[in-house]
Amino acid sequence: MKPENTDTELDVKPDEQHILIDHSYDGIQELNHPLPSWWNVIFWGAIAYSTGYFVYYQFLDGPTLREEFNKDFAVISAAQLEFKKANQLFRPELYAAVANAEGIKKGKEVYELNCLPCHSDNGRGDVGPNLTDKHWVKARGTPETIYDVVYNGSEENGMPVWSEMISKDEIYQAVAYVSSLRHTFQKGKAPEGELIEE
Repeated sequence: MKPENTDTELDVKPDEQHILIDHSYDGIQELNHPLPSWWNVIFWGAIAYSTGYFVYYQFLDGPTLREEFNKDFAVISAAQLEFKKANQLFRPELYAAVANAEGIKKGKEVYELNCLPCHSDNGRGDVGPNLTDKHWVKARGTPETIYDVVYNGSEENGMPVWSEMISKDEIYQAVAYVSSLRHTFQKGKAPEGELIEE
């Protein structure tokens, strides 16, 4: 049964008469436009996908969040290890590029920002050892050994792994600055570690 003719119905296009709903509200007549087919495909597809997803992860062999995390973490850890292996070796040419007045100046800035709380100003030592005498706890006073300690840290001595916190360039700059402090004999912490004679 079609609604009675009203002024509103006169505005309905001829090709929309078949979707005219058989009621009106406050004189307003409604058209029952069907949803587009692409919308229906997405809607029912989403329901089908979510049903399969739920069954796979709840009742079948779908991995748990913890298992997915462990898998991704293993991949990331392996990549980090490879990166560390590729960069932890001391490269003399990179050190030579910063072993100058400008590099040492930048190294002092890196030192004061990161190393000063433990090694005090001018490397005279505090929690960490004095860097200005002939004694060394881990390194042996050479740029190569200083780089190794800075890059890899020393857990037993409370030395952080600085390669995880500052850039490689900053490490080389800090090494250049620390090397410049050797044998300046700043008055500070008493000698620790092994006496290294040149």
